[in-house]
Amino acid sequence: MLEIQDAEQYYDDLQVLHEVSLTVKQGEIVSLVGPNAAGKSTTINMISGIIKPRRGRITFQGQRVDTLPAHAIVELGIVQIPEGRGLFPFMTVLENLELGSYGTEARRRKAETLEHVLELLPVLKERQNQLAGSLSGGEQQMLAIGRGLMARPKLLMLDEPSLGLAPMLVQKCFDIVKEVHAQGTTVLLVEQNVHHALALADRGYVLENGRIVMSGKGKDLLADPNLRRAYLGA
Repeated sequence: MLEIQDAEQYYDDLQVLHEVSLTVKQGEIVSLVGPNAAGKSTTINMISGIIKPRRGRITFQGQRVDTLPAHAIVELGIVQIPEGRGLFPFMTVLENLELGSYGTEARRRKAETLEHVLELLPVLKERQNQLAGSLSGGEQQMLAIGRGLMARPKLLMLDEPSLGLAPMLVQKCFDIVKEVHAQGTTVLLVEQNVHHALALADRGYVLENGRIVMSGKGKDLLADPNLRRAYLGA
């Protein structure tokens, strides 16, 4: 479904990604994990078209997308939920959700999708007339996920969805990601929470200093002694 081939990226003269290659098959959950500043957000920002790779190529369902503007990539079905959520705090929950219906097909089916999102995330239905900025951190993350779903993604990319959440809400967040996947959406998950991310994933990639250093099935990576020592303190 998605393929990145030998992508390289720089910030000014500093190279932050080195020949990064990964694939996401339709129907998978793929987790991209690694320490802070490893290049994880840079990788999905390239996929979204927010930044362009200096070298390499990115294809989605057989079509090259690294040359397209971000809004055209959304139209193809790639939707990113950004780190920090990116909500509009002085707009209501409902208004934030409606902004997710950007693409042509999403606008046409907005009412149908909204009903589905409010059923999946009932707290948003209860809070739909409340300002987004007044929600708790966990509720804001639910809103960010809901807004992403309003775009009717084929591939949903989540950037650090558990960041800043209380421990009791982290599992709730991952449960929702699991339910979204069960309903037919392919997921690319970027996370520092290595255990949760790989336990959820069909496959995973470990990114360190801008390089893919390990890849494999999620459960196999979790069992790898080197990864356990480096990330899980085991």
